[in-house]
Order: sequence, then C-alpha cells, then structure tokens
Amino acid sequence: MNTFMKGTVLLIMAAFLGECLEFLINMVLARELGEKGLGLYMAILPTIVFLVVIASMELPISISKAVAEQNEVYHRSFLQHTLHFTAAFTVFFLFIAVIIYPIIPVFNAYHRSLPWLLLMLIPVISFSSVARGYFMGIQRMAKIAIANFLRRAVQLLLLLAVFQLFHFEQELAILIALLTLIATEVIVFLYIFTAFLRQLHKLHHTKDSPSLPKQSVLNTLLKVSLPTTGLRIFHAASFAIKPFLIQAALIKGGMVEEMAMVQYGKLAGIAFTIGFFPAFIAHSLLIILIPTVSETYANKEIKKVKQLLFKIMMFTLLYAIPAGAIFYFYSHELTALFFEADTAAIYLELLVPYFFFHFFVIPMQAFLIGLGLVKDAFLHSIWSTAVSFILMYFLGSMPQLQMSGIIIGMNTGIVLLTLMHFLTIRYQLSQPVFSRITSSPKSGGCSKSPLL
Repeated sequence: MNTFMKGTVLLIMAAFLGECLEFLINMVLARELGEKGLGLYMAILPTIVFLVVIASMELPISISKAVAEQNEVYHRSFLQHTLHFTAAFTVFFLFIAVIIYPIIPVFNAYHRSLPWLLLMLIPVISFSSVARGYFMGIQRMAKIAIANFLRRAVQLLLLLAVFQLFHFEQELAILIALLTLIATEVIVFLYIFTAFLRQLHKLHHTKDSPSLPKQSVLNTLLKVSLPTTGLRIFHAASFAIKPFLIQAALIKGGMVEEMAMVQYGKLAGIAFTIGFFPAFIAHSLLIILIPTVSETYANKEIKKVKQLLFKIMMFTLLYAIPAGAIFYFYSHELTALFFEADTAAIYLELLVPYFFFHFFVIPMQAFLIGLGLVKDAFLHSIWSTAVSFILMYFLGSMPQLQMSGIIIGMNTGIVLLTLMHFLTIRYQLSQPVFSRITSSPKSGGCSKSPLL
C-alpha cells in the first residue's frame, strides 16, 4: 500500500501540473483561433481520440493487468511477444486508415493534409502504449507522470512559439494547432519508449527467464484488450458523434448553424476545460488502481479490495464537493479567463452534477477492469449513453431549452452510469471467490501465476 500511496501522490502532482498547462493551452487556442476556430478544433478532437483508441488497442490496461498478476520471470518473453503483435496491429491499422481516410466526411472542413498527418499517430501511439502498460504494471509511476507532464508542457511551448512568431489564416491556424498535438505525441513517444527499451535490455540479462507460448500471450492481451477497446471505441464514437448531435438538436430548435458551432465550442472548449480540471485526480487513481485491484483480487483479498473502494470513494468526495461549489459560485470569473461575459458561465453552472459524478465514474471503471467486469462497464456505457443522447436531442431541440436541454440529458446519463457501476462493484464483491488462477512459485516465497 506504501507503493500505492507514493505512486498516487506522484501521479496526482504531475497530473495537476499537466492540467494547469492544459488550461493555459485552451486559453491560447481560444485567443488565437477565435470562437468559430475553437469550435472547429474541439469538433475534430473526438475523431483524433477515436484514432488514438484504435491505435492503442487499450494495451496499457491489458499489459499492466497481465504484468501485475504474473511472475516477473515471465516479463521478458511476454513483452517480446507483445512487441511483435503490436507491430502487426500497427501495419494492419495503417493499411485500413489509408483506405478509409479519404471517405471520412468530417475532414472536409479542415486542411486537406490533416488526414495524412494523423497517420503518424498510429505507430507512435501503438508502441507508446506498450511502454506505458509495462511501467504501469510494475508500478514505475514516475515514468508515466513525466510522460503525462511532458505532453502538456511541450504542446504549450510549441503553441506559444508558433503563434508568437507567425500569423495564419484560420484554416491553417487550426492545422498548426493540431500539428503541435502530433509533434507532442512524437516527443513523448521518444522519451517513454527509450526508457522502456532500457528496461527491456535489463530483463535480457535476467537468469531463468522461461519462454511463453505466443498464443497464450495473445489470448491474455485480447482477453482484456478487446472488451476494453470496445468500451473505449464506444466512448470515443459517442464523443465523436456528440458535437454533431448537439448541433443538429440546436439547429432543429431554431438556432442557426454557425451559432450552434460557436455554442458547442464554448461548451467543449470552456465549460468542459474548467469542469474536467479536477479529473486529473481521478485519472491518476485509474492508472494505479488497475494493477493494484487486479493483483489484490487475483490473490482473493476481497476485504482489502472493499477497504480500498471505500477509501477511494471518500477521497473522491473530499475534492468533488468543493470543486462543484467553486464551479457553481465562481462560474463567471472562471469563464472570463477565456471570453468576456459569456453564456459558458451558465453552461458551467448547469454541468456541475455532470462533473461531480464523472469524478466517481473514472476510479469505478478501474475497479470494474480489475475485477474482470469490462463487459459490464461496456453495457453500462451503452445504456447510459443511449438515454443521454435521446434526452439531449429531444430536449435540446426544444426552442425554450436548447443548450439547457442538452445539459439535462448529459447530467441524466452520468448519474445513471455512476449508479450502475457502483451497484455492480458492490454485487461482485459480495459474491464467493473461486480460484481462477493456477499458482506457480515465485522466488522469495510469494506466488504469482504464469500465463494460461
């Protein structure tokens, strides 16, 4: 638990600095791109997130879970096979992307070179994911923390340098802003993958390192990666659809198309930026909870899992309540950092329930993954998103509600998701535990299992 606490504190500190930088990044983007440009930038981000999810195949989660549960002597063989599979996945996804990119309509509103520049992200994200998963599994959280901080710091420096030195037309300015995002991922990849190769080199000198069957490694990866990737793809797809759903509802409710784009930019670029700021704590918890819960539950230490769940929920409550109060009572002051007297302040106030419950959902997803309940998390997301989208479109298209109706739908969906997650975790922890793992002795008296 001492390692857990140290890793948690380190990740939270790094994530806090990263979120501060993210806040500054969005302020720079709002100033340089303008209201419409910010709306276009925010509208393409979900598509990029979708690409990242596909490229990563959720390897950080599957690798960290496998590494945490397995004996250290198997790590070298496991990682070698994983790198081979990753290379094959990368080639396949690049081939598919080259075919699909030209027919994706969302790129029509942007510079024609953007789709091909985004191809660079596929191998970068894929191999970065292997390194992240390994460091998460062995709980070397310093590497993860530095990589997360580096991503924000480099992007901010690049944005400031480029926009201070040059002036661009709006279309080119949006492309340059997205290019800084791509360049940042490349730099982060160089850092974390270099550290990973050094660690892999050390494992090559480990004595008595048995070889694992390729099929066993592939099965272990896919057992977690496929359902988790399905969950993330669903989240990314719904996130990508959301801008167009909101705009369609607003237009049906009587708002002109350009104004609908501007309002979405204020919602996603300002209200979301402010409201999701404290979520760096929840995301830090998720990173360290997955291997911790997986290992503890694999050892059938249910009491420890229950105690950990209680502590995490109480800790989340401690920062979620003051965060919600600040958003509500200081909404105008916070949104004024982006644009003067603005409707974004009203959006922020109405979204307080959404952010509050979101802070609980993230660590609960880590528990669901650690308990082997990824399928349940997936089904919960489908139901809550379906309810949310129906309400968003129905209420948002009402002239008397518009954006207020959109936000009511979002709040309803997150409350439903939180309740389903929590009740499922409680039910699982109340069930008798059966042996699922074949034990093998680990040097030093402990036992962990090889891959099945």
